[in-house]
Amino acid sequence: MNPKSKVTAGILAILVGGFGVHKFYLGKTLLGVVYLLFCWTGIPSIIGLIEGILYLTKTDDEFQRKYASA
Repeated sequence: MNPKSKVTAGILAILVGGFGVHKFYLGKTLLGVVYLLFCWTGIPSIIGLIEGILYLTKTDDEFQRKYASA
């Protein structure tokens, strides 16, 4: 298994989270597509910002266990 970087995921979520790029990076393709479908509403951007902050505040082990495991 290839570990994912929490910093990369966090920055992607904050900057382009409205398009679900961080979900694609983490291997959550279905959620990434949902973010893309609703990107015009602005709601995924807000959720992406929150998720980015959550990713960056977790420890590396906690992030890998909770978000990066497929």
